[in-house]
Parts: sequence; C-alpha cells; structure tokens
Amino acid sequence: MASVDLRDNLLGISWVDSGWVPILNPSNVLEYFSERSNPFYDRTCNNEVVKMQRLTLDHLNQMVGVEYILLHAQEPILYIIRKQQRQSPTQVIPLADFYIIAGVVYQAPDLGSVISSRVLSAVHGIQSAFDEAMSFCRYHPSKGYWWHFKEQEEKERVKPKSKRKEEPSSLFQRQRVDTLLLDLRNKFPPTFYQSKPGEKPVPVEVKKEPEVPVETVKPPEERETKPPAPPGPARPAPQTTPNKPPPEKRARLQ
Repeated sequence: MASVDLRDNLLGISWVDSGWVPILNPSNVLEYFSERSNPFYDRTCNNEVVKMQRLTLDHLNQMVGVEYILLHAQEPILYIIRKQQRQSPTQVIPLADFYIIAGVVYQAPDLGSVISSRVLSAVHGIQSAFDEAMSFCRYHPSKGYWWHFKEQEEKERVKPKSKRKEEPSSLFQRQRVDTLLLDLRNKFPPTFYQSKPGEKPVPVEVKKEPEVPVETVKPPEERETKPPAPPGPARPAPQTTPNKPPPEKRARLQ
C-alpha cells in the first residue's frame, strides 16, 4: 500500500490475519504487521528496505525516514507498534501508534480526535435532551406555557390519591373550641346518653328548678309622689347644745 493520506480516516477500521494469530510473538509481530493486506503499513518505509536487503532491524538506527518499531509487548495478547520519522540516530518524531489485541490491529487515536469525539458526543446528547424537552412544551395564548407529560398523567391515574396530612391546631384554637363546646352543652344539654358503644341510648331526666316569682315593679307614674313644701321664710338652724346629764330628782316635802 502507498503512503497513507492524512485525509484518510483509519480510526474506524481494523485488520486481522487469522493464520498468524496462534503464532504471534515479539520476534515476528513486525513481520505480521508488514503484510501486504494491512492498510496501516507504509510500503515506502525503511523496514521494507531492510527486509529487501536482508539486514537486521538494528540497521534502522543508521537510516533516515519512516520506520516501524515494537514499542511494547505483553504476551500473548497485546503488542504496540509505533510509526516514527527518524532524523538522526538519536532523534525521532512519533507519527502514530498501533495496538494489536488478540491479532486484531487498530490505530490509536490522537488527542485531537479524542477531544473531538467527546465534544461531538456531548453536543449530541445535549441536543437530544433539548429536542425531547421541547416535545413536552405546550403554549396557549390564554394560558401561556406549560409542560405536558403523558407518563406523568398515566402514573397519576394509576397511583391512589394520598390524603393530605392535617396540620396540628394551635393552643388558642383548642381552648377556643373547648369553650364553645362547653357553652353549647350548657345551653342544649343532652337528652340521651350511651354508656357503652353499641348499647341503646337512655333518656336523661332533666330536673326543672322552681321558678322564682318576679316582683312586679310599678311604673314611675303610679309611684306616690309628695308635693313639694311651699316656700317660706328661712328657718334658723337648730342650735346644738352639748350633752348634759339629766337633772337629779329631789324628794318632795310633805
């Protein structure tokens, strides 16, 4: 295969050769990766030159250009191969990483692709949430906006209506009610009483108190009125004398 065009998206494909899977090991994994049917392999790399000249892989350090190396091996399941640009025996630039899991080759995504995928997934989820929310929105010129959920209506129909919990009364309310009940009981005493639940009510004997006769009060016209005394000369005020003992009785002379 020719050099891979940067416009080609290889992140969504994979490659495997089932004939190599049972015999894969660190010594032949690069040879397995260089198969002609592998779309991730560049035929113009230095590995092909070394292979054609029947040299060892150690000669790659003396060459300049694109090469593939085994970066990590975890037998027998995982192998990581790196594609890099060699500029000198001590300087290389990584281009891409490929990992082989159970014989299947994948290209590892770069950081930009990972961020782009996460952002796209988040935007898709947010857009789906807005679309679903707007499907429950209703509007009427006289009522305005409101939410209409069909599932909520079905749950309310099936769910039994729960009784509202009564709020406790205050001390003032209890005292006031007791006073009113006592007043009504005094005005309208019970005529029947029931000692035990289920028994027949028994009439209550009410003792009538004798009525007290009400004194007749004469109207003010019938009351005796004394005529006022005629006007006359002013009488002198009686003189008050000091209290003296009574005179002694003397015996009569015969």
